[in-house]
Amino acid sequence: MPLAQTRRTGIMLVALSAVFWSTAGLFVRMAHLDSWTILVWRSLFSVLTLGGIVLVQNRGHVFRTITGIGWPGVASVAISTVSSISYVVALCLTSVANVMTIYAALPFIATAIAFLWLGERVTKRFLVAGAIGLAGIVIMAGGVATRRDLLGILAALVMTATFAAQLVHTKRHASLNMTVVSALAAAACVPIIAPLMQHSIPAPLSLLACALFGILTTGLAYLLVLKGGRLISSGEAGFISMLDVVLGPFWVWLFYAERPTPTVLVGGFIVLASVLWYLATDRGARAPTVLTEV
Repeated sequence: MPLAQTRRTGIMLVALSAVFWSTAGLFVRMAHLDSWTILVWRSLFSVLTLGGIVLVQNRGHVFRTITGIGWPGVASVAISTVSSISYVVALCLTSVANVMTIYAALPFIATAIAFLWLGERVTKRFLVAGAIGLAGIVIMAGGVATRRDLLGILAALVMTATFAAQLVHTKRHASLNMTVVSALAAAACVPIIAPLMQHSIPAPLSLLACALFGILTTGLAYLLVLKGGRLISSGEAGFISMLDVVLGPFWVWLFYAERPTPTVLVGGFIVLASVLWYLATDRGARAPTVLTEV
């Protein structure tokens, strides 16, 4: 596949994952459950979805495929588990807009890790776009006040840092079967969180919300961003994923009247503008070679 086409494919996959992932806050609000209960049910639906894919893709050698992930895979499962748990906790403790504000730091963290670990170069254009995005983050974060919000922001910081590490780790170990890794991470969440959940069957609407959360945002979106992230630079993947920063608050405003403050709206616009400017001025950039399929 030509390098330009490879890069376009990576951009489309990561952008689509951002659209799916942006619905996470909407499904959390729709569920009307505590964070632990949402986590367990979401994880169960993710395991069913991803586990089914693993079974279809690896007929006759599922066990060998699972054990074949090795220690890099175990590390990836651990990182993904922490990221998944902290994400839901953050969404339950504070507003979607606040969580997305912190998540907007993803490209800076991903690029820093990639620079230190993989030696990926940092361009002047990236630094300029990053500075613009950082200005938007500062503006968006201006309204944080309550202790609950602060705890939510702390959880969002953990989520963002671990997900950035996962992006770079996946690039470092390109042969990892990320479908297996994602399924195992979802499965790992269940025994860890189950003792804290409500031990009763949720209402149908709540169960539907958890199902959509597990299938779309935890399953499909996660696989898309990890696969697409292998075809473009770590910083670029992080930048495109920031579309989630704007779309996430939009969905909960549209359906649940969770209104972003004026500072969030202004900051979100600046962040989105930095993403679009960076991509528009980098059309000729080279993409890395195509790596093993997810």
